[in-house]
Amino acid sequence: MSHPDKKADFSGVTSKVDSTANRADRADFSAVSSRVDTTADKIGEPVSELYTVKPGDTLSHIAKHFYGKASAWNTIYDANRDQLDNPDRIQPGQVLRVPARDDH
Repeated sequence: MSHPDKKADFSGVTSKVDSTANRADRADFSAVSSRVDTTADKIGEPVSELYTVKPGDTLSHIAKHFYGKASAWNTIYDANRDQLDNPDRIQPGQVLRVPARDDH
């Protein structure tokens, strides 16, 4: 039973924080990748695929692979304007959205 006029005494309480921030053996996240799942196809919107750029790739090469024609490179460029300033400057390891093929 507590006493209404007596307060808890926390004066002897101590705390300790363990952190790996200064440790030399930090976790290596360099090989971590991400994936985006979408419900766009369930509501009628075209679905984009994700493609990781490989050394030697060009937007034309990627367009040829996905769409069957290199001239469709601008479709991929337009879908990635948020991360591409120049269509000739894609980098290995970069993850690009490749819009679904529009066969209509």
